[in-house]
Amino acid sequence: MEKVIKELDGILTEFSRKLNAIPDFEFNAKPLPKKWSKQEVIGHLIDSAQNNLRRFITAQYETNPKIVYDQDFWVRASAYQGASKEEVIQLWVLINRRIQAVLKSIPNENLASTCDTGKQEVSLKTIEWLAHDYVKHMKHHLNQVVAGSFDVVYP
Repeated sequence: MEKVIKELDGILTEFSRKLNAIPDFEFNAKPLPKKWSKQEVIGHLIDSAQNNLRRFITAQYETNPKIVYDQDFWVRASAYQGASKEEVIQLWVLINRRIQAVLKSIPNENLASTCDTGKQEVSLKTIEWLAHDYVKHMKHHLNQVVAGSFDVVYP
């Protein structure tokens, strides 16, 4: 878990600067009407963080809690496109700092606790697996916002 926490720290430090350096017009531009802007991609990462934060905590005291995430609905409902760039970036950093704190506090014996993330079918994932996948997922989307940042492939 230490590797995930350290990697998150480096990503937040580096990318808060990189994201803030993107001009507002570029950050808000939608490549196509139904495609997310860079701002909405960061919003998606905020939503993913909220769902995973709940998974990291709830799976420690409930047996296989079912926590699913409808990404398109969350991005629309959260109205990131109309928010300020600064607010979105700050929220992304802050919620990920909270995730770091929670991950640091998880006892080793709880890392094998599971959460059901499946929409229709049961898909049990351990907290440890979710934490590693969370960072991989974040890197995938940060590559979309700041091209060539990571050598990562995400399904």
